[in-house]
Amino acid sequence: MQIDHFYDPRTYTLTYLVSDPATGDAVVIDPVLDYEPVGSKVFTESVDVVSQAIRDRGLRLVAILETHAHADHLSGSQRLKEAFPEAELVIGARITEVQTIFKGVFDLPDDFPTDGRQFDRLLKHGETYTAGSIDVGVINTPGHTPACVTYRIGDAIFTGDALFMPDQGTGRCDFPGGSATDLYRSISERIYGLPDDTRVFVGHDYQPGGRELAFETTVAEQKAKNVQLPGDRTEKDFVAAREARDATLAAPKLLFQSVQVNIDAGALPKPAANQKRYLKIPVNVFRPAPAGDLELAPAR
Repeated sequence: MQIDHFYDPRTYTLTYLVSDPATGDAVVIDPVLDYEPVGSKVFTESVDVVSQAIRDRGLRLVAILETHAHADHLSGSQRLKEAFPEAELVIGARITEVQTIFKGVFDLPDDFPTDGRQFDRLLKHGETYTAGSIDVGVINTPGHTPACVTYRIGDAIFTGDALFMPDQGTGRCDFPGGSATDLYRSISERIYGLPDDTRVFVGHDYQPGGRELAFETTVAEQKAKNVQLPGDRTEKDFVAAREARDATLAAPKLLFQSVQVNIDAGALPKPAANQKRYLKIPVNVFRPAPAGDLELAPAR
């Protein structure tokens, strides 16, 4: 298998194109649709680069694989579907839980489906999805979100936001439905239980300290060097540290825009009567604190 990466520096996201040179079959993992919140501008630079690579190499795109409903970038899956209509859009079966949670958060219409029908295939833990000549193993790795999955193709896994490069650690767990306990078990039991030489391809690289882009490691390296979850760390210690760190983190810049689109399989909202599309953004209201400072009161 050939693995090509595409990096979006605006959201620090890695998109992967995995192909079988013998047959030309290919899958794309976690494509990005560009979005600029100032002016609410949507553009397709990132995903179009992936599309052009598929065309240039004469590949047949069989599937678009989402590791989860991302909270930091809009999915470019619908743009890819337009370009390659035979490709299936695939995600973990627990996306229905995330849809249910955020239907309430965004007060979406009663007829907004929460059964995952927006996607072509919902995959369960332990099954093998066949994308032409490419076999994709499905490993549920909840914690960052309930619906996170890791895809296994040959000797490589694609972890999305569950596990980052060793010098960055793991994904955060403070989104609705997230769980540091679940993430610990997902990584320590399911990812670290794989052979040590399994290649690990991560979903983001934030280039700490300004280092060069890095996106590939191994299970052995993760167990030995991961700064948040080395192989010998206890569940109790990890959960305490992860939850303490999460309490200090700001919300992702594109949280509301991304999740709202991504639970709907990357589809932008339908045009309103005036033919304009609108995203719903909950308002967090500032209120005076007793000491006279301002604190952010979550909208409930």
